[in-house]
Parts: sequence; structure tokens; C-alpha cells
Amino acid sequence: MIGNVRSNLSGLRNGNLGIPLLLLVMLAMVMLPIPPFLLDVLFTFSIALSIVVLLVAIYALRPLDFAVFPTILLAATLLRLALNVASTRVVLLNGQDGHDAAGKVIQAFGEVVIGGNYVVGIVVFAILMIINFVVVTKGAGRISEVSARFTLDAMPGKQMAIDADLNAGLIDQVEAKKRRSEVAQEADFYGSMDGASKFVRGDAVAGLLILFINLIGGIAIGMLQHGLSFADAGRIYTLLTIGDGLVAQIPSLLLSTAAAIMVTRVSSSEAMGAQVNRQMFASPRALAVSAAIMIAMGLVPGMPHMSFISLGLVAAGAAYWIANKQRKTKEAEVIEVQRQQELLPAQRAQEVKELGWDDVVPVDMVGLEVGYRLIPLVDRNQGGQLLARIKGVRKKLSQEMGFLMPSVHIRDNLDLQPNAYRLTLMGVSVAEAEVYPDRELAINPGQVFGTLNGVAARDPAFGLEAVWIDPGQRDQAQSLGYTVVDASTVVATHLNQILHKHAHELLGHEEVQQLMQLLAKSSPKLAEELVPGLISLSTLLKVLQALLQEQVPVRDIRTIAEAIANVAPRSQDPAAMVSAVRVALSRAIVQNIVGLEPELPVITLEPRLEQILLNSLQKAGQGSEDGILLEPGMAEKLQRSLVEAAQRQEMLGKPVILLAAGPVRGMLSRFARLAVPSMHVLAYQEIPDNKQVTIVATVGQN
Repeated sequence: MIGNVRSNLSGLRNGNLGIPLLLLVMLAMVMLPIPPFLLDVLFTFSIALSIVVLLVAIYALRPLDFAVFPTILLAATLLRLALNVASTRVVLLNGQDGHDAAGKVIQAFGEVVIGGNYVVGIVVFAILMIINFVVVTKGAGRISEVSARFTLDAMPGKQMAIDADLNAGLIDQVEAKKRRSEVAQEADFYGSMDGASKFVRGDAVAGLLILFINLIGGIAIGMLQHGLSFADAGRIYTLLTIGDGLVAQIPSLLLSTAAAIMVTRVSSSEAMGAQVNRQMFASPRALAVSAAIMIAMGLVPGMPHMSFISLGLVAAGAAYWIANKQRKTKEAEVIEVQRQQELLPAQRAQEVKELGWDDVVPVDMVGLEVGYRLIPLVDRNQGGQLLARIKGVRKKLSQEMGFLMPSVHIRDNLDLQPNAYRLTLMGVSVAEAEVYPDRELAINPGQVFGTLNGVAARDPAFGLEAVWIDPGQRDQAQSLGYTVVDASTVVATHLNQILHKHAHELLGHEEVQQLMQLLAKSSPKLAEELVPGLISLSTLLKVLQALLQEQVPVRDIRTIAEAIANVAPRSQDPAAMVSAVRVALSRAIVQNIVGLEPELPVITLEPRLEQILLNSLQKAGQGSEDGILLEPGMAEKLQRSLVEAAQRQEMLGKPVILLAAGPVRGMLSRFARLAVPSMHVLAYQEIPDNKQVTIVATVGQN
């Protein structure tokens, strides 16, 4: 029971029971006799409510900020009309007892406000009625009607404007939803205000009718029932009725004014006082002219000099103050503009400059796009280590591959997930992954002795199973056999792998030209003879790209140039040049694969299959590798055999090497890379003398 009472009181406090309770109070006022004391309280509440509503309407930034106004207007109007009924009952029942019969509020308004003179009371009441009915209510009603019509007419256009902004990407879905809701609320509000203005108008009419009914009814009751003379009955009941009417009419006028203020407000998010101050007193000229007219009128003989001249001087002082304030503001703005221009002369020159080819942004060779949570990784000011790591990756790869790696252009991309990054080559995305800057990645190298709590993932570079863990778990992860790296290292390793894999795409004419300039310093005759004497720069580029595609570095440019110079007089075929260069670089190629190991484990082709490929090559047209055609079934079997053999080698921790005849090596290299990306394809001629060949598997048709 107590809990129910408490919940009801809580609901009342939260406003859940406020409106129903108000309606019950109104019903009680209409049906039950109200004691004079309670009547005073309710009249005071009505006046206070109307004052609060008026002030809220003034201080609301936008009409929609007070969208509940029509409902409150209806409730306040009904409350006042119910009070009229209740006060009428008290006046007619107890009016013969004197002026305090209907409470102190009605007595005060009857005696103090109009000085106890009922003629004055009638005149004041009539004036208030005219102000409310003719001026405020009529104007507000007309504005409400027009505003409602215009708002409804403009609604489709506003909706289309929101859709256009959304499609153009100027706003997101959430903002569009919010704006649509505001447009709908605005239409509903002005429609409701059109109806609410009718309440106000009807209230004014009702006030007038109630006055006459009370007056006639009171005089009739006083004379017929209580035996009062016409003069006494008229005096008593007129003062009581006028007091009652004024008490009701003043809140009515306040609410009408509030309604008029609401519908005359322009929908801008600004307080009414600020709007008036900004718009009315923005120009000191109007105040200055007004001051001059006031002072001139004050100097006319017969005019009240003090009031006119003093007010004119106040207006002149305000005009001077506003003009001085505006002048200082303009000077400050000019100084600020000058300062900005001095700070940014280059930008100013750029604005003047005509559009040129410099404005066409070239595509980035290598790009790194990061989500907003990864920005600290690439920001030196926030302690980001990634820039230094990327520089280290570029330096290491440049030394390994033999040419300068292009710089990595880093930018943020809000289209990405917050923790995601994307690697691009020539503006095209080649890899995308997700990292956690506040965590570390524990990578499973193949054998670990336990599991870790964290976010399961895969190493972006090599696809190994991994877990994102808190930095505090680092020692535990390492003790279990995991390899632990931070987020910067993960991104740098991934970038290293991508650049290594796509090195042949990053080598261009400019880089080859730089290589030839380096060669010219050490071997000027060789460089001069090679390009453009024997081959073009484009052909040399093709040869170097083919080498890089097979993960052969181009560091030893002197050996490469000599091998090309030897074969170029006989053949201009890039494939033949590549074969010659590979033979010349055989020691370096094999060392990169097996290191200093004396043994070279290789996979060979079945002799019959190798012979078939060689015959096919001869038929295709004098050594043209592109013309070799493998029967689909044979190709599938060969691919399967290569994959199985490669898996066995990788399980033993050995490199995967396919040994084939020189003429078909290039074709088999392209074929094998599709099946096993890590496979190296060597020709017989590329085996150095110091290496012992061990055949670990033979692949063929079976």
C-alpha cells in the first residue's frame, strides 16, 4: 500500500499525473461549491501560470522549443473558465454578505484596482476586452492561420532539400532523420497553434458573456431573493462581477500575448532579447535620428521639456555607445585579417594563381590510409612510432632490392573502420586489415603451449593465427611460445611484405635511369654501350621487372648489364635476356634461397612431361613461351603434384625449389607461382658448382 502511494506521488512529481489531476480539479470546481480561501489560491495559481507561460514563450530560442504550448494554452484556458464558473457560484450565492464574499482576490481587484468605482471597472474591463479580443487575439489568429498554411505548403520542399543534402553527402543519416523530425514537428506545431488561437478568441468572448450573465443574475438575485434595492444590488454585485472579470481577464490577456509572441517568432535559434538587441539596436542611426526629434520636440514651448530632452539625451548617448562599439569591432577585425594575411602569404598567392597542371594531384605510388583511432600511430606529436618503422622498411627494402623504394603517402580515411588501415598501390587497394593501437599482437608461430585471453585475429602479413592481448599479458604470451609485437610493427611488417611482393610494379623508367647513372659512375663504358646502344630503356625496364617479379634483386646492376650486353646482339627478346641474367646471377639467386647450405633440395619434372613441354615450345614458334599450351587435365594434375610436394618440403622446413630445363623455366615459373607463391623455379644452368643437388620429389602426369 505504502509502495503504491509512493509510486503515485513519484508519478505526480514527474508530471505523469499532472494533467489528469488538473482535469479532476476543473471538474470539481464546476460541480462543487468552492470556499473563498481556496478560490483565492486558485486565482493566484492561474495568474502565476499565465506569467510563467509568457516568460517561457519569451525566452524560448525557437518556437519548437516550446512545442507543448498549444496543450498548455488549452489547459490554462479551461482552468480559468472553470474558475469563472466556481467564482460565479460563490458571487451569486454569497454576494449579499459584502465585497469579501467571494474571496480577497476578487475584493482586491474590485476595490483597489478600480478604486471601488464600478463605472471605472466597467470601462477598464471593456478596454481590456477590446485589447484582447480585437488587437491581440485577432492578429495572433490570423498569423497562426497563415503560418500553418505556409508551413504545410513548404513541407515537401524542405523534405526534398534534406534528401538532396543526404545524397550529396553533406549530412549523414542521423542528421537527416533529425531534420525530417523537426520539419514534421514544425508543421504539427503551427497546425496546433492555428487551433489554439481559436481557444483564445473563444475565451475572450466567453469572458464578456460571463460578465453580463453575472451582472444581470446578481442584480436579480439581490433584489428578488435578498430584498436589496436596485442601487445596493447594482453596487455590490457590479463590483464583485467586475473584480471576478478582471481576475479572469488579466491571465487571459497574458496567455493571448504569449500565443501572439510564439506565432510571430521567426524560427531562428536565438533568444528573443538577443534578437531584439541584434536587430533593433544594430544601427545607431535610428537612435540618433530619434534623439534629435525628441530634443527638438522638447524645445518647443509648452512641451514637457524635462521628459523629452532627458529621453533624447539618453537615446543620443546609446547611439554614440553603439557606434563606438561597432567601430572598435571593425578595427579588431581588420587587424586580425592583416595578421592572417601576413602569416599566410603563400596561401594568398595561391588564391590569386590561375588553375594549372600543378592542381592535378598525381596518384600516390604507395599509400597508407588509416582509421581515426590509428592516427596516434602516425603522429609524431602523439608518440607514434609508425613513421620511423616505415622509413626503416623502405631503407631495408631499397638495400635488398637494389633500387629506391618510393615514399609512403599517409592519410586518414573516415570511410574505414576506426581501427582499420588500407595499403594502396597506384591508388588501388591491395590489402586491408585491422589493428588495436592500445593492444599487442601475440602470433602463433606454429607451436604454443597454451591459450590467451583476447581478441582472436590473424597476422595480416602472413595469415598466421594470432590474438590481440593487453600489454600486461606480454610476458605470459612469450612464455607460452607466442611471438609478441606491437601495432606499429604489425603494420610495418605488412607493408614490407606488400612492397616486397609488388616490387616489380614500383620500378619505373625514372628508377632505371637512376640505376644507369649509378652504373655510369663505376663502369661508364658499359653504361654507354648498353643504353641506348644495344637496348632501349624500356626493354631494360622489362628485364629488371621480370627479375623482381621472381624475387631476384637488381643490386648487382653491373653483372646484369654485362649479361644483357652479351646476349643483346643475338636477341632482343626480354625473356632470353632474363635467362642470361639469371645464369649470371645464379650464385646470388641460390644463396638467397638456401643460404650457405651445400645441399640443394629440388623437385624435378618427369622426363616425359619435360620433353612434351619442350616439343610444345618448339612447335609454338621458336622459343616463344607465350605459345605453350598445356592440356587442362595435365595442368590440373601438375598443379596438384606441385602443391603436395611443396607442402612436404615446408613441413620439413626446407625451401621449395623446382628444377626444369632452361627453355621452359619461365613458363613453369609463372605456372608454379599460381599454385605455390613461395616456389622458386631454377633452370639446370642456374645451379652453381659448389652446390650438391638432391632430388626430393618428381612430379608429372601421374
